[in-house]
Amino acid sequence: MTSKATLWKNIAAHLVLSIASLVLVFPFVWMVSGAFKDSLEVVKMPPQWIPSHFNFDNFIEIEKYFPIFRSLWNSAVVAVVSTGLQLIVCAMAAFVFAKISFKGREALFFLFLITLMIPMQVTMTPLFIIFQKLHLVNTLAGLILPGIFSAYGTFLLRQHMIGIPNALLEAAFIDGASYFQVFRKVVLPLSKPVLATLLIFSFMGSWNNFLWPLIITSDTDLMTLPLGLSRLQGRWATEWNILMAGNVISFIPIFIVYLFAQKHFIKGITMSGIK
Repeated sequence: MTSKATLWKNIAAHLVLSIASLVLVFPFVWMVSGAFKDSLEVVKMPPQWIPSHFNFDNFIEIEKYFPIFRSLWNSAVVAVVSTGLQLIVCAMAAFVFAKISFKGREALFFLFLITLMIPMQVTMTPLFIIFQKLHLVNTLAGLILPGIFSAYGTFLLRQHMIGIPNALLEAAFIDGASYFQVFRKVVLPLSKPVLATLLIFSFMGSWNNFLWPLIITSDTDLMTLPLGLSRLQGRWATEWNILMAGNVISFIPIFIVYLFAQKHFIKGITMSGIK
């Protein structure tokens, strides 16, 4: 009797998860399908899932609205550099909060976490004024610098580093290693799954960031991809097939990054203590 009840529970759980998966996948499938349709077929009712003919011109016509290749390059530079610097900064801060004892460490970390509750919209205006005083408006540095600090990334890495046995660090210190050597040769190799997780979160956040690039840049040559995609939506009408083609292009880099880091992603979430 128990086995039958368990079987029905498993069937019900799989049925619910399957339905939920279909609901989540539907917008993505519709986007990819619409990217290859013409302007009339994409709004046709009832919807047609498979295009009558695959129209690759949609991807070419994006260039008429904004310089997509330049925007792709800008987004790639900003996302790669800010993600790399964020991993370094967050890893070093997390190591200090997790493994180096000093007076007021817990209080300082508590204040550090409080910044997670401050919306970005609150700090955006003073941050823009600071960047304006530093002559960083309309520069790549202005796009990159705000993304290299992350209280959430530091918290994520700290939760994992706390679980690294202190005996490993003490053994390295006995062998004559410095704090930096322990960090680089002991802590970082043991933190690869969590670093991969933070890499995905950071890259995705930087790649999709719209509000800060909108404020800090006005030069078309510095336009990132989200800003460019906003130009595909007209005031009175929208070419939905071209907009979907642009979204497909925007999705590909994130998908590639996830494919390379997916084997560490779930492991990183569970090892960090965020369950």
